[in-house]
Amino acid sequence: MSNVNAILAGKTVLVTGASSGIGQSIAIEAARAGADVVVTFRSNRAGADETAALVRQLGRKVTVHALDIADDASLEQFTAALRREGRPIDAWINNAGADILTGSGAKLDRRGKLDLVLAVDVRGTVAASWAAVELMRAQPPGGVILNMSWDHVGHGMAGENPVIYATAKGAVEAFSKSLARDVAPHIRVNVLAPGFIETAFGEGASAEWRTHVERITPLGRWGRPEDVAKAAVYLSSDAAGFVTGQTVKVNGGVVV
Repeated sequence: MSNVNAILAGKTVLVTGASSGIGQSIAIEAARAGADVVVTFRSNRAGADETAALVRQLGRKVTVHALDIADDASLEQFTAALRREGRPIDAWINNAGADILTGSGAKLDRRGKLDLVLAVDVRGTVAASWAAVELMRAQPPGGVILNMSWDHVGHGMAGENPVIYATAKGAVEAFSKSLARDVAPHIRVNVLAPGFIETAFGEGASAEWRTHVERITPLGRWGRPEDVAKAAVYLSSDAAGFVTGQTVKVNGGVVV
C-alpha cells in the first residue's frame, strides 16, 4: 500500500469491540495509516467481518477473534491465540464497552446498568490492559495501550445514565494514569475521552437534542467516529513517543 502518511507502517494494532462504531473506525484508520489489524468482537460477527473486509481493501492483513473482555476464560483463550500467532502487538486499544444507551442494555434498571458497565468497562478494561502488558513486556519493542473514557468524567452531567457512565469511565481514567506509571518506560498508556459522537446513540437522538449538542459545541457539530480514530492512530504511533499517562478529549471543545 502506498501512503505517504503511513505512520503505523510495520505495526500491528489490536482493537477490541471493532465490529461497529468507533471501534470499526479505529481499525480502518489504523489500516489506512499502514498497520495490520487484529479485530475483536463479542456478538456481532457480521460487523467484525465487515471491518475485516474494509481493512483488507486497504491492503493490510487482518485477523478476527471472538472476545468477551468481561469473561476471564475468553480473555485467556484470546491471548493464547495471539501468542500462537507469534507477532508483536504494537498497540492494544480497549474500545469495547457496555451499551446502556441503546438496545437491551437500555432496558435494564439502574443497578443492572451499573453492574454491566462495571463488569465490562471497568473490570474488562483492567483485565484486558493487564493481558496487553504481559504480552508487551515479552516483546522488545514494548507497546502502547489506549483505554476509552468520557470527556464529562471530570465535569459532570445530570441523569441516571451519565451518573453510571461517569462512574465507570472515571475509574478507567484513574486506572490508566497509574498503569502508565507502573509500566513505563517499556509501555505507554493513554486515554481517549470522546464527547458527543455520531454512533448509534447520536444517530438515534432527537432533532432537538442534536441541535442542542451543536449549539454547545464550540466547533459547531457532532463528532464522527473517524475523529476519535485519527486521535487513536496518533497516540498509537511513534509520533506520540513522549506521550504517556495523558487523556485526550475528542469532543469539539464541549469540555475543556
